[in-house]
Amino acid sequence: MVIAETAAKPPLHQRAIHELKELVFISLYLYITIGAVILMKTAVLRTEGIEFTPWGIAIVKAVLLAKFMLLGEAMRVGGRSTTGPLIWPTLQKAFGLLVLLIIMTIIEEAVVGLFHHRSIPASLGELFGPRLEETLAGYLIMLMVLIPYCAFRVLGEALGEGRLERMFLVDREPMERS
Repeated sequence: MVIAETAAKPPLHQRAIHELKELVFISLYLYITIGAVILMKTAVLRTEGIEFTPWGIAIVKAVLLAKFMLLGEAMRVGGRSTTGPLIWPTLQKAFGLLVLLIIMTIIEEAVVGLFHHRSIPASLGELFGPRLEETLAGYLIMLMVLIPYCAFRVLGEALGEGRLERMFLVDREPMERS
């Protein structure tokens, strides 16, 4: 006789609280990393006598990117395989999320351009024209931000639901030495 196990879904309010916590955590992580880049850009521009402090835009960008990342995870971007070395699913997930974020950034630039009464080619021309090196550097930085994030997620999946978080955030017994 085979008994089928069914995992009961948590109630909607618990799922909503979990999603909100995830959104806040990812947004904070992205805001800190984007903030470091902004600090560097601000310092460089100030040496040239140019004032630059887009902190409000950075938090909005961090929240939008975090929401897109959560959507990407819900769509299983990058796969879910945790068999074999964890480097491969980590890199798959990081590159998958990077591609999703690039696509969403392109859409965002087009929509912002339309909002400011510019054509889509003119809006994207700014992104890929004279600012191409800056755009590529931004994508490379985002990949470097995504790799540790995805490593944490993949390792958490491999260890089991909530175990990695408990290991980091809850007192635990010292490990036995062999």
